[in-house]
Amino acid sequence: MDSSIILIFVSLATFLILSVPIGIAIGLSVAVGIVFGGILPSAFLIQKMFTSLDVFPLMAVPFFVMAGEIMQKGSMAQRLLEVSRALVGHITGGMAHISVLTSMFYGALSGSSPATVAAVGGIMVPSMVKEGYSRSFATAVNTSAGSLGVIIPPSVPLIIYGTTAGASVGDLFIAGIIPGLVIGIFLMACSYILARKYGYTGSGQRAPLGEILRAIKNSISALMVPIIVLGGIYGGFTTPTEAGVIAVVYAFVVEGFILRTLTFEKVWLILRGTALTTSSIFLVVATATALGQILLFNNVPDMLVNFLLSISENKYVLIAIILIFLLIMGTFMDALANILILTPLLLPVATELGMHPIHFGIVMIICASMGFLTPPVGVNLFVGCSIGKISIEKLSIAVIPFLIAMFIALMLITFIPGIALWLPGLS
Repeated sequence: MDSSIILIFVSLATFLILSVPIGIAIGLSVAVGIVFGGILPSAFLIQKMFTSLDVFPLMAVPFFVMAGEIMQKGSMAQRLLEVSRALVGHITGGMAHISVLTSMFYGALSGSSPATVAAVGGIMVPSMVKEGYSRSFATAVNTSAGSLGVIIPPSVPLIIYGTTAGASVGDLFIAGIIPGLVIGIFLMACSYILARKYGYTGSGQRAPLGEILRAIKNSISALMVPIIVLGGIYGGFTTPTEAGVIAVVYAFVVEGFILRTLTFEKVWLILRGTALTTSSIFLVVATATALGQILLFNNVPDMLVNFLLSISENKYVLIAIILIFLLIMGTFMDALANILILTPLLLPVATELGMHPIHFGIVMIICASMGFLTPPVGVNLFVGCSIGKISIEKLSIAVIPFLIAMFIALMLITFIPGIALWLPGLS
C-alpha cells in the first residue's frame, strides 16, 4: 500500500482521537497525505471538494433537512403520538410501543435520527417517567427508536449512499420501507419482553374505533407527507430533489397557515438549524469524496476485494465479515463519513459476492443507524442523555437489548434480500 494512504489513515485516526470534527478531520488528513505524499497536486483537495457537491441529487438534502426542521418545530410529532396512542396504547408496555410507532411515523417525515429522538423523545420520555416507567428504560426506548429516522425514507444517509454508489435514490427510498418496518417490529417485541419483565402494563383498554378515526383525522396532514414524497418518486412524477421541495412547501403551508404553529422566531430557528445541519453534512460529503477518490487512485478497493477473497471463498462468511467491520466502524465514525469512505471500498466486494447495490445500501444504512446507539460517537446517546437526564454510561447499558433486537433484524434483512428488494421490484 502506498505510503501516502498509510499517512492519511494514521493522521485521520489521530485527528479523531483528538476529537476534531469529522469533516475537518477527513479534510486535514487528505491534506497531510497530499503534502507529504507528493503524488497529487496541491489543488486536488479543493477541486474535489467543489466538484463533489455539484451533484443534482445532493440538492435534496437541504430540503429534507428543512422539512424535518419545520415539522419538529411544529405540532406534527404530537399529532402522530395521538395516533400511536390510540393504536397500541393498550398493549403491555403501551407507552414504549407508542414511542416506537411514533418514531416510525416521524422517521417518514424527518429523515434524521437525532431529530427523531429529539422530537418524539422530548415528548415521550417525561410522559413515560410520569407513568411509572424507569428513566433508563424510557430513554433507551426512545433513543433506539430514533434510529428508524435514517432507515425509513426519506433519509439523508440514503441520499448520500445513492450519490456515492451511483444507485437510484428513489429505489433506495422504496427499498427502505419494509426493512424499517421490520426493525420497528423487533424493537416493539423487545419493548414488550422488557415491559413484562419489569411490570410495565399498558392501559389495558383498546381505544374505541371513533377515537382511532378521530386521531387519524387530526394527524392526516402529517401522515400525508410520506405519501406525497414516496408516491411522487415511485409514481415517476418527481425526482427525490423535487419531492424534497414539495415536502418543504407542504410542511410550511400546513404548519404555518393551516395549523398556525409557526412564529417568526420559529422560522428563524428553522432556517438557522437547516443551514447548520446542511453545512456540516456537506463538509463531510466534500472531504470524504476527496478521500474516496484517493483510495480509488491507489486501487485500494481492488486490494480489499482480493484480501477478503483470500480469507474465504464462502459468500456468507465474507458477508458476515463485512457486517462486523461496518458495525465496528460505526462505533468510531460518523454515519455519513462511514458511507462516503466505505462505500467505494466495500461495494465492489459486495457486488462480487452477489449483493445488489440497493440491498447493500440498506444493510449499510442499518449498520450506520446502530452506530447512533454506540459510544464513543453515538449521537442518539447524547441527545437521549440530554432529554432523559441520565448518564451516558447508564443509557449505553440500557440500549443493549434494543441493539440485540436490531442485530437480529439486520441478519434477516442481510441474508433474505427480498425483504429490501421486493417492494422496488428488484428481487
